[in-house]
Parts: sequence; structure tokens; C-alpha cells
Amino acid sequence: MQARKKYVLLGLCSFCWLLLYYLQDRLLGFLAYRRGEGARPWPDWLDRDLLPGFAEHAELLNDGGPGDSPRQRRQAWTGIYKDSRCRMETCFDFARCQALSAFRVYVYPPEKSERVSESYRKILTSVAESRYYTSDPREACLFVLGIDTLDRDQLSTQFVPNVDERIRGYPLWNDGRNHVIFNLYSGTWPNYTEDLGFNMGQAILAKASLNTEHFRPGFDVSIPLFSKEHPQKGGERGWLVRNTVPPRRKYLLMFKGKRYLTGIGSDTRNALHHIHNGKDIVSLTTCRHGKDWEKHKDARCDRDNREYERFDYQELLHNSTFCLVPRGRRLGSFRFLESLQAACIPVLLSNGWELPFSDVIQWNQAVVEGDERLLLQVPSTVRAVSPDRVLALRQRTQMLWDAYFSSVDKIVLTTLEIIKDRVYSHISRNKFMWNALPGGLLVLPEYSTHLAHYPFYYHSLGISPGQEFTAVIHATSPLLSQSQPIMKLLQVVSKSKYCSQIIILWNSEKSLPQRSKWPPMPVPLIVTDGRRKTSSRFLPHAAIETEAVLSLDEDTVLLTSEINFAFHVWRSFPERIVGYPPRSHFWDPVKKAWGYTSKWTNEYSIVLTGAAFYHRYYHHLFSHYLPSSLRALVDRTANCEDILMNFLVSSVTHMPPIKVAQRKQYKEMPTLQGTKMAPWANPEHFTQRQECVNTFASWFGYMPLMHSQFRLDPVLFKDHVSVLRKRYKDLERV
Repeated sequence: MQARKKYVLLGLCSFCWLLLYYLQDRLLGFLAYRRGEGARPWPDWLDRDLLPGFAEHAELLNDGGPGDSPRQRRQAWTGIYKDSRCRMETCFDFARCQALSAFRVYVYPPEKSERVSESYRKILTSVAESRYYTSDPREACLFVLGIDTLDRDQLSTQFVPNVDERIRGYPLWNDGRNHVIFNLYSGTWPNYTEDLGFNMGQAILAKASLNTEHFRPGFDVSIPLFSKEHPQKGGERGWLVRNTVPPRRKYLLMFKGKRYLTGIGSDTRNALHHIHNGKDIVSLTTCRHGKDWEKHKDARCDRDNREYERFDYQELLHNSTFCLVPRGRRLGSFRFLESLQAACIPVLLSNGWELPFSDVIQWNQAVVEGDERLLLQVPSTVRAVSPDRVLALRQRTQMLWDAYFSSVDKIVLTTLEIIKDRVYSHISRNKFMWNALPGGLLVLPEYSTHLAHYPFYYHSLGISPGQEFTAVIHATSPLLSQSQPIMKLLQVVSKSKYCSQIIILWNSEKSLPQRSKWPPMPVPLIVTDGRRKTSSRFLPHAAIETEAVLSLDEDTVLLTSEINFAFHVWRSFPERIVGYPPRSHFWDPVKKAWGYTSKWTNEYSIVLTGAAFYHRYYHHLFSHYLPSSLRALVDRTANCEDILMNFLVSSVTHMPPIKVAQRKQYKEMPTLQGTKMAPWANPEHFTQRQECVNTFASWFGYMPLMHSQFRLDPVLFKDHVSVLRKRYKDLERV
């Protein structure tokens, strides 16, 4: 009985609660009506009168600015780029690039009276001068528009209208398939959206200031924002000349730049003054820019402008450990490249920015990524970075600057190489190759995809090169006698216990001699036709099986012990040229040109390949990396191939060659009747070499050769001790 009463009472209570919940809305409405009050919109803030009205509801609905929801931004992006889900597998025609040698790039010829900006002209020049360029669109795997698409800001004087109509008229357009579109600026005031102003279809977008939300991984390429003054070739070297210990500089953190009073990007830059202390952190902004800056200036403008003028930007760059790189109107900034070059570690404040070449570059080894919303935490973050970490970050900035960003050429070639690696993914570079010296552009995966096959990775892998070498002798004189210099040279080389084989590259006007004309050898002897091309001595001959190559002229005079010693030295420096005959270059201020000298001095920058060791990979690089125009120059003049090889190796290593043991003469003058005068004895030979040095420097965009006074001699060389104690005692006789 008691239990039944409890259940009845519980049921009545539940019914009352449900009835009250059902009637509360009507009851509250009735009470509000009785009081004569209208219903207030949500939220019903108690301090409504104290809060400023930042924006009306209608204004928020009509504004398409950065306050849009992620869904709205995605819808806007989909409206601009119909193929936002493009990937290489769905939007790229691999059939045009079936063979590895078929990666060719075609540039549309510009139309008459076509307006092309200086920056875009540099991009087109870089493509046209690359080894991938073709003038025949039927051979092309990739296409680049002749229309300038760099600046798509409708308010810009460099904006090109009617792009949509023009590209649809191209018979090769094919909805953008296999096309790459370069862009630095998109959108316009006030929102600076990703709108290019035309439908790019299924084209690959190589764009600066790309947003991670819009970036199509494995398809698009994020490129850096660069100025119109950015050099076409070469570019300046990084500013880190030497490593200081400790690595800290005068200023810990710096920024000097514009402050936007309104609009997108203003939030971040308006807050930068909060971290400025005028001591080790210098954060300076100015609102003195634009035509109407005085109309919009705030209470801080005059004070900021005065402080801004106190510091020199270049001095701050040179003397700061970290450099703030906040977003501007767009996500990217010129300061990014400026910081990399100055070895001032970039501290990024640009949320959502897809960093340049992010597919291949490990940016966590070179930059500090901050958060725009956590600006006040930046000083404590950079103070916590250890000196070892600072040094590593700074060195990485220099490697990346030199490898990928110092010129427009490198930016464009890196873009093309990334796309090429995607097309031929089975023969492509790995992340280590892209992020280790000398950089991905100088690592040709057609040669090998194994790190151990490249000379510049031996040290990091902890391995040593092989213990044998292949001798390649360049022969230009007919075989008339068994007493010719080449016969003596064969005997000397074959006696070396490290010699694996000898290859004679026959470039004489006479036909190849029969095998019986050559003396018997203790090692294999191969005679191959060089087709009377001087550059053929550096072709990647399949017969070369060893890592080390000993390059010799037919009239070279050496001892077997000299060859053995030079080989031992090379095994310690496998990425460099190691040899005997030195030469040097110099700058002539009167002629304002580079000069070439063979004078006997203590300084050199070239080791001639008439008697030198180097790694066989440089044969592949010489034949496939250098342009055909330079190899044609070598063949036309029958000269300068050794200088060009030194240019190439020094550009890879950023180091000079190595001279071993002193010898004033390594050539034997031809004395046999019927033999022609040696090329190096011709008076025009020296003049041609002077011209070659300047031609090569022009193509590289800078002078890669470096001077050195470093020479390696055997232990106890010419010391007054017993000859029995010396391993290379024969060297002292020469």
C-alpha cells in the first residue's frame, strides 16, 4: 500500500513538471506583453549599452571578407576554380610525357603588342633557356602561357584583361591540362581573394601566397613572392660568411615595415608594437604609405613614424638573429626571401600560408612558425631557442637560399623539377636530396636514385668511395710510333695497383687504330670513338664502372707514384677535382671582365683535367645539366672543356679544386715529324680561354670559381730524412 502511494505521488510530480515546461513560453510571452515590452534578439547581454556596435547584421551578411565561415570560403573557392579537387592522376595527361626524355616545356609565343611585366619576362626567359625547352608544341609535356598572369589585381597597371576569352581560343588549351600558370598577386581590395579573374580549368597553379585550404597537394606548387629586381641568374650569395660562436647577434628579433590601419592583414601588423622594447627586440611600423594615409592615420602614427626613421633596415637585417615575417595584404611577403638571404631566421606570422616548395622542402629546419593570435608569445619562444639550434637554422637558410631562391632561374627550375618528379615518380628525388647540399637541382635522378652513388653524400652516409679508378685518355694525334707520349703514359698508368681499366677516347682526324697497334696491358684497354668532339671526353661512357675517373691528355707526363698519391687524396675529397696542373682566374677592373692566367703563383682556382681525378657523376652532370650551347662552344673551339668542368664542379661544391704536389711541367712537347702542334701551344688558345671564362660566368650568372692556396704533399715530402722512410720518394725527383 505504501509503495502504491509513492508511485502515484511521483507520477503527479512528473506531470506537473511537464505541464510547467509546456506552458513556460506562453506564460513568459504573456508577462512580457502585459509589461509592454518587445522580445529582445539573442543574446540578451546585460551590458548591451556599453558594447560598441562594430557591424550591423546586414553588413555582416553582405561582407565577403575574412570573417566568412570555412564553408563559405570553400564555396567561393569552388566557384573560382571549378577543378579544385584536381590531382595529377585526374587532371594531367601522362601520355604526353611517356619517355623520360620527353619532359619538354613549350612556351606560347607572345602576341603582338603583348604587355609583359619584367618579372614574367624573366620567368619566360628561364624556361626558354632551360634544358627542357622545346619550340615544337607536339614534343611538349608541359605548357606555359605567353600571357602575363603574374598580377591579377584589377587595380594594378599590369593587369591583363580578357584572359579567359584568349586562352579558350588556344587549340592546345584543352581546359588547362598539362599547363602551368604562374601567379604572384591575386584578388584586389579589400578582400584580396584567390580569384585570378579567369577560369584556369585543370591547369597546375604555381602561385605565391597560397592558402593551405586552397592548395591542392601533389598538384599545385607554392612559389615565393619575389620583386621585379630579383636577378635572372646566379644572384647574390647568402650573407653568412662565417659562423660566429655564440651565434647570437646584436638584436634578437626585428621587424621594420608597413602598418595597415584597416582591411585584411591589419590585425597582425597593428599589434606588432606590443613586442617592441627598443633594446634587443626592434619592431617598427609606419603608416606613411599610400596616397591618403594622413586621412586615416590614428593616434600612434606620428610616434611610430619617428621611431621608424631611427633604424636602418639593412643594418637590422645584418645584425638580427630572428626576423619577423608577418603577413601583409596577402599571406606572402618580400621579407621572407630577404630574411633567408641575410641568415636572419624567419619567424612566420601568417596563419594558413602554404610555404614555398612545401612538397619537397622541410621548412621546420630553417624557420620558426608562429601564430598570429599568439603574438605576445613570440619573444619568449625565440629566447628559448638554443645556440646550437640557432646555428643549424641559420646554416639551413643559406643552403635553401643558394639552392632554390637566389634567382628567378632557380625558382622556375625548381618548379619544373617538382612537376617532373611527379610525372616520373618512379625516378625522382627523395626528401634528403632536396634538403641536403648541393640541393635538388644538381641531383639528377636519371643518374641514380641511391644516395651512395653521389659524391657529395659520402660524408653524411659515413662511407668511402671505391679503391679503383678508370683512366680516360683523350687522344687527338695519329698513332705513328711506339715511342709517342701516349705509349709511355699507358705504361705508367697501367702499373698503378688502383687502375681498373683504361679507356682511350679517340678524337684524331685519322681512323681508329687496330687493337694490335696498342701495347699489351695488365688491365683492360678500351678504345672508343670520340667523333672528333672535344666535349666527348666528359660523356657518361657506359664503360666507366668505377666511381673515380682519372682524366688525362695524351701528352701528360706523370709517374705512377704521382697517380697513386693523387688517388689517395681524391678518396678523402671525392666531391672535388684533385690533380696537378693549376690555373687561376682574376677580375680585370680596366676591361671590366674576367681574366685567365697560367702564371706560376701560390694561388689557383682551376685544376686542369689533363691530369686530374674526379667522380664519374660529373660526366652525367656535364652532359645533361649544362646547356647544349656551352658544349657546342667547346666543340667549335676545341678548347675550354677543362675550364667548363671546373666551373661545374665548383658550382656544385662551392669549394675550390685541390692541387697536389708541386710540378712545373706536366706536358711533353711533340717532337715527332708528322704530329701537329699541341693546341695549348697555339697563340689563339689563350685568347679563346679568356673568352670562355666570361661566357661561362655569364651563363652561371656569377663566378663559381674560388681561389685557394691549399696544396697537399706526401708526408715527409722533401724533408731531410732517410728516403727509406718516405712512401712516395719518387715524387721528389720531379
